[in-house]
Amino acid sequence: MKKRLTTIIFLLCLGLTALWAGGTKETADDSVRNVTVLTPYLSSVTTKDMVDSLRTKLQKQGINVTVIDTANDFSALASRIEDTVSAKPDAMILVSADPNLVAAQLQGAFDAGIPVLGCDSGFIDGMLVNATSDNYAMGVLIVRYLFDELMGGKGTVIALTHRPHPGVVKRCIAFDDIIKEYPDITLITEQHVNVPNPIENARQTVENLALANPAKGSVTAIWCAWDEPAIGATQALMDAGRDEVIVTGVDGNSQAIALIEQGTNLKATVAQNFEGMTDLVVQTLDSLFVGEAVQPGELYAPAVLITQE
Repeated sequence: MKKRLTTIIFLLCLGLTALWAGGTKETADDSVRNVTVLTPYLSSVTTKDMVDSLRTKLQKQGINVTVIDTANDFSALASRIEDTVSAKPDAMILVSADPNLVAAQLQGAFDAGIPVLGCDSGFIDGMLVNATSDNYAMGVLIVRYLFDELMGGKGTVIALTHRPHPGVVKRCIAFDDIIKEYPDITLITEQHVNVPNPIENARQTVENLALANPAKGSVTAIWCAWDEPAIGATQALMDAGRDEVIVTGVDGNSQAIALIEQGTNLKATVAQNFEGMTDLVVQTLDSLFVGEAVQPGELYAPAVLITQE
């Protein structure tokens, strides 16, 4: 009888141990957070840097990260957002994409209680935060420097833009506002630069513009709303021997900074703090996941003017 009782107690303890172990494993699995990062512009150097930074920082915290790129296809982005909502992650991060273009799909995330954050994107009601630069202020900074310091308040300018990007739009609005104050500066043309492959597309565009404006001094400057078109424009001008044309950009791309330092046509850029943006997103998620209150809105990482001087 004693032996039988001992056997029963042993089996009972074994069962409780297995139950405890199973419960521990399930709790651990439930505690792992899942975050989905979505972008249409992974081919962009700066966008890829931000996505890689977010993935690295979140994975170091034990968070599962899924990255989705739709290669400049906003219809596909809308569809993938719907798929992501169905998968019910703990949060979604939209990188370098205008949320207004996928507002209906993001509403599905809002309705499902999935926090949506932006990194160098726009901000719409329902989102938690968007970490970015003050793009209008950056636009003012580079336009004023170009018009006042580099052009001396006169001459002709070409604008290379991409208005579907929310940050670029704000810089373009700054350009639109400020050029009205300079009656002696003439806008020759604004050209949309296609993405992906903005460097090559800008290079081809400027090759054609240089042929259309062959006289030295016919083009004083090319204002680029971000660095990759500035790089392509600089390459085209150098190939054409048009060293008199001034180029400026925005972002602080390492290749652009190297061209500035080498004394090429590219004279200035505004360096965005992309690492600072990803830090702000990760810090916000940290607060969210520990139950702290988060104030919705835009968060700004500081930017710096970089010149040849």
